[in-house]
Amino acid sequence: MSRIEQLERLLIDDRHAALITSDISRKYLCGFTSSAGVILITKEQSYLLIDFRYYEKARQRVTDCQVILLEDMRKQLMDLLVKHGISVVSVESDSMTLTEMEKYKANYSFVTFDTGSALSDKLTKMRSIKTADELEKIIAAQRIAEKAFDKLLNNIKIGQTEKHVAAMLDYYMAECGSDGLSFDTIAASGVNSASPHAVPTDKKLEDGDFLTLDFGATYDGYHSDMTRTVAIGHATDKMREMYDAVLSANLDAHKAAKAGISGKLLDSVARSTLDAWNYGEYFKHGLGHGVGLEIHEAPTAGMYSVDTLKEGMIVTIEPGAYITGKYGVRIEDMVVITADGCRNLTKTGKGLIII
Repeated sequence: MSRIEQLERLLIDDRHAALITSDISRKYLCGFTSSAGVILITKEQSYLLIDFRYYEKARQRVTDCQVILLEDMRKQLMDLLVKHGISVVSVESDSMTLTEMEKYKANYSFVTFDTGSALSDKLTKMRSIKTADELEKIIAAQRIAEKAFDKLLNNIKIGQTEKHVAAMLDYYMAECGSDGLSFDTIAASGVNSASPHAVPTDKKLEDGDFLTLDFGATYDGYHSDMTRTVAIGHATDKMREMYDAVLSANLDAHKAAKAGISGKLLDSVARSTLDAWNYGEYFKHGLGHGVGLEIHEAPTAGMYSVDTLKEGMIVTIEPGAYITGKYGVRIEDMVVITADGCRNLTKTGKGLIII
């Protein structure tokens, strides 16, 4: 069953339609990236209305929808709604803004817009289980990031700024084939590494710093995500102890991850390990999140997660410890959940690297 057909099953009757307006959902359903267009799904026929920039590409690649050249959205969509006698239209409640909703209501006053969560929830559930093709693209993005990291390790020097290091890593990812960045690269050294989402600054790398690098590449719209923390020059015994604590939490979470475990329980495994090392109070965020067409998507693994991990889901395992005013450590891998465990998609080693 195609993705469009799965959404068709949400429709109550022939007078019910679903309207897809977000770029991410359009990519997921039709298989190519575009910055404009909508998908109208009805019981009889589904349509992709796309502008001239993507029209020919869509005609070549899209098989589950009739592709229509978008010229006058208001009129063309109205004609299709009238043609199929549509009276109720479900929309993506988690991505449509109030302003957009008001425009649709004004333009198509003869239909009722269903702003409930059913359509968005269904898409989220579908996207959380990765197909073999999606998994290949995520792995490709991850391999690009790893190659870039290897290049970076040979070029980091004391005296470089965090901005310089981040720029080098961004360049190497592009050089290795990344379509773009998964997110703004984090390069945080010394006291700045104690901030989980630090922004690179003009601070220079110093002997005895921890340097946390959180980064990801993209491949055909799919993201990767990894974090490694390295030491500059040397690491003190206390620094090594914190690193070993975070690494132990990472490894224990890997052992626990499998289909059927809750995101909350998986988080507690890593948190318990850090507690045993007396670093639990310094773990200040959730253990992980899903990765795919977006860098943060379902499922989540954290203290407040309500998700249960299923076979085919991808989730990050990224425990950390952060001591304000001193330093921080985070080690992050991406794993795919299997029936009896998980498979680590991150091949880069996790032993402490001293540059």
